[in-house]
Amino acid sequence: MASPVLSASLPALRVSDNHHYLVRADGRPFFWLGDTAWELLHRLDRQETQDYLRHRAAQGYTVIQTVILAELDGLDTPNASGALPLVEHDPARPNEDYFAHVDWLVAEASVQGLYLALLPTWGDKWNRAWGKGPEIFTPENAERYGEWLARRYPQSHIIWILGGDRAVETDGQRAIIEAMARGLRRICAGRQLISFHPSGGRTSAQWFHDAPWLDFNMRQNGHEILYGDRYAGTRLDYDRTPAKPVIDAEPVYEDHPISFKAAELGHSTAGDVRRPLYWDLFNGAFGHTYGHHSVWQMYAPGRAGINAPLMPWREALDQPGAAQMQHAKRLLESRPFLTRVPADDVIVPDDVATAMPGAGRYRFLATKDGAGSYAMIYAPVERRFRVNLGAIHGDKIRAWWFDPRTGVATPAGDYDGARIQEFTPPSTGYGLDWVLVLDDAVRGFGPPGDKSLE
Repeated sequence: MASPVLSASLPALRVSDNHHYLVRADGRPFFWLGDTAWELLHRLDRQETQDYLRHRAAQGYTVIQTVILAELDGLDTPNASGALPLVEHDPARPNEDYFAHVDWLVAEASVQGLYLALLPTWGDKWNRAWGKGPEIFTPENAERYGEWLARRYPQSHIIWILGGDRAVETDGQRAIIEAMARGLRRICAGRQLISFHPSGGRTSAQWFHDAPWLDFNMRQNGHEILYGDRYAGTRLDYDRTPAKPVIDAEPVYEDHPISFKAAELGHSTAGDVRRPLYWDLFNGAFGHTYGHHSVWQMYAPGRAGINAPLMPWREALDQPGAAQMQHAKRLLESRPFLTRVPADDVIVPDDVATAMPGAGRYRFLATKDGAGSYAMIYAPVERRFRVNLGAIHGDKIRAWWFDPRTGVATPAGDYDGARIQEFTPPSTGYGLDWVLVLDDAVRGFGPPGDKSLE
């Protein structure tokens, strides 16, 4: 059927000409700042949903990631209005009462200026693994379901995300995903982007990098707090051939049991979620997704919590890390965006490489403009480091310290170009990370994060 949603939609998105970023239809850069609200359609009523969307829009978010057939018993526990999504678990028999609420969300997200990264289903409906299921999809009904969704929701602010936190373990499971993608693509015909959300520590590229329907790679680097192979994997996906954009759509959540081991490792903090933000971006990601452990499940008093949430979802909306994500967005938008590349050549390695560029949670990373107008170095800890100023084109280099906690930039002096220069972050103490920004002075850039160059 045709979509009943009548509101105007946001500009369509497409892959940039260099295949590493997303841009709007007119070519302007698009920064994906996402929030995981997996249970949004399943657990919140319309007033609560509107409050949530307005809050995240005010905090600078641009994408909301949510699920139609939800994870937490989404087939048999009704949504807030008492509706189930399917009649007798049949994807060919969608319940109009349930999808009327999906219609409303699609329209309201557009009103709030938010794109929807919409999962047709959570993964336990096609690959139960550790989930509750039941498995309801076959290649035949998955393709029809994909077609039905694409016809009902042709809006340009929808991004389709297949998968739902599962690995592809059999040929039959692959056939289901390929069929659902085929159904979506047959109708949306390139007007909407499609990707795949894998399980923890994995990437969509593992199964689908060469698939023509996969517009960008999506990673789930997962609920760890170390650098390790998972965040280095973002760079591996950036370097793949053919080139495709990459994003970490599920890093460690704020206030989440670290590695699911709360008794042993405790819960994550704002500092723990900032590190993956800059690690992923400086490794070449086109944007980033934040998550809070109470918000993804929309935890509230009287509702059974999954893995020990620390507070209700409304309170969690204002946790420090949630507000600090927008500072990275503003930082990157204040400098040339589409020519930014990972920059291993900016940081001068120490004789002891585990000190600099470092290892684990103390890994330093750099990014720069491929045209040489600026470079940025993420310093997750107070430690002196040396920079190759020759990586920036210019006789005079202007330095700034950018505070990831406040978004405030402070001048750090002018330096002669084409030399090795030592820097020390301006404060000490646990969790006091910084970004050093180095500009070609003649470009006349304003303070980092001050305003977008769009």
